[in-house]
Amino acid sequence: MSFKLPDLPYRQNELEPAISERTIQFHYGKHHQTYVNKTNDLIKGTEFENASLETIVKESEGSIFNNAAQVWNHNFYFGSLSPKGGGEPGNKIARAIERDFDSFTNFREEFSKAGATLFGSGWVWLVTDQAGALDIVQESNAGNPLHSGKIPLMTMDVWEHAYYLDYQNKRPDHIDAFWKIINWPLIGERYSEITG
Repeated sequence: MSFKLPDLPYRQNELEPAISERTIQFHYGKHHQTYVNKTNDLIKGTEFENASLETIVKESEGSIFNNAAQVWNHNFYFGSLSPKGGGEPGNKIARAIERDFDSFTNFREEFSKAGATLFGSGWVWLVTDQAGALDIVQESNAGNPLHSGKIPLMTMDVWEHAYYLDYQNKRPDHIDAFWKIINWPLIGERYSEITG
């Protein structure tokens, strides 16, 4: 199986000012594409040659995992953003956030803190289990919660290449901007599909 860079669900300039077109050109067009290319090269002749990307993320280690997980992570991340995003979630996911974090404000503060305090590069995830319990997980480097049996609902990229052109070393500014473009209806759909 050969993987391809997926099309973005928006034009490259549509997330401005939260994420600039220049950042998308480098982050999506170069970093993401490189992970796709390396994954395709690395899986040739291995047990993962015809596996799905999710299977590779769950079962591989080392270089194959690092590159395949970065493909999966970026597919998920870019697909979770919207020029019409932001605000607060609704319906079932909103009730689950209130149940597990006391309020959306508390959830946002905890998620933002997890992003700001993650040392080095990595990802912050909102995850669930089959019963619908929510949790916030920090993952270093290419870490993905699928690898440990959790179900991702939402992620924020805190690798420097995700924000350095726009915010330099000001990761908290990148985190604040993230909340203006997150696609809550899509995240709510993901949660409803899992919990019924």
